[in-house]
Amino acid sequence: MKNFSDQQLQSAVERVGLEPEIFQRLRAELLGITETQAGFEAAHIAYYLGALLIIGAMGWFITNAWDSLSGLTIFLIAAAYAAAFGWIGVLLYRSPATRIPGGLLATVAVCMTPLAVYGIERQIGWWPVTDPGSYTRFHPYIDGSWVLMEATTVLVAAVFLRYVRFPFVTAPAAYALWYMSMDATALLSGNHWTFHQQCQISIIFGVVMLAVAYFADGETENDFSFWFYLFGLLAFTGGLSLLGGGTQLGKAIYCLLHLALIVTSILLQRRAFLVFGALGVFIYLADEATGFFRNSFAFTIALTLLGIVFIAAGILFKRNEDKLTQWLSPWIPARARHRHALQTA
Repeated sequence: MKNFSDQQLQSAVERVGLEPEIFQRLRAELLGITETQAGFEAAHIAYYLGALLIIGAMGWFITNAWDSLSGLTIFLIAAAYAAAFGWIGVLLYRSPATRIPGGLLATVAVCMTPLAVYGIERQIGWWPVTDPGSYTRFHPYIDGSWVLMEATTVLVAAVFLRYVRFPFVTAPAAYALWYMSMDATALLSGNHWTFHQQCQISIIFGVVMLAVAYFADGETENDFSFWFYLFGLLAFTGGLSLLGGGTQLGKAIYCLLHLALIVTSILLQRRAFLVFGALGVFIYLADEATGFFRNSFAFTIALTLLGIVFIAAGILFKRNEDKLTQWLSPWIPARARHRHALQTA
């Protein structure tokens, strides 16, 4: 949707013969809507950057220094973070002007769940399998003992969504489900998976998460399916790419699947499918060019031609986007139409 300046909006109001106070009321209403929708603005970037720094400090970037603390201390610190940020987040979310920072702080509270559960398990000395060691191993290593931490994160996110209807709250839930797809299978099977098996599990889980996202798509005005689409695509395309295809047939199937993602992006009106589909096609073509023109000047020429092809394809698509959308419209799902109608209403 195109953005309009105050001057353009005021001129339009005057041209159609409306009263000046109409402009002020309309402007106030539009400003209220803008504050509740995330956008590429300085304030919104600051909101998200601050939230990610807090999440990273208590998650991805946590250090081995925490190993010197008792399980109870770890739990109390995580619980205090969650209670403080959750309470402030819910309060801020009630006001349209601070709905975005409120939702982000609620998400921060949800992200404290794995560390809090880890503290309890360490304090009582109980693990689903065996002691997984330091919390710093949670993100890089697959272990069945992480399952309870991940399952609890999903449940806490579901509880917060009842009070804070903010789409980003689903991000830690989708992230935890992605981890749980590998950790739960390791727990149930009683062994650790090979890299090849992990890729296969990632592909299967990606398909399941995409299906869940599809059935949640368009159900409400807020886009709660975005993060499930994103992590589903990461799991699916990431697993396919890392799995590799030794035969030409396997590589061709890989390319066709990513071409299908591009078509799906038009049907579902989801740009994430276009991005991942285009990346997959690029990986396939680059791999083929490397195989045919390795150690030759033709490799440089081949990649240049590939770049030209992509640009030409983009121009061709842009010129025929309306025709292509109209041609595919009978196959566009009703829920995608419904979501588009909610977003443009």
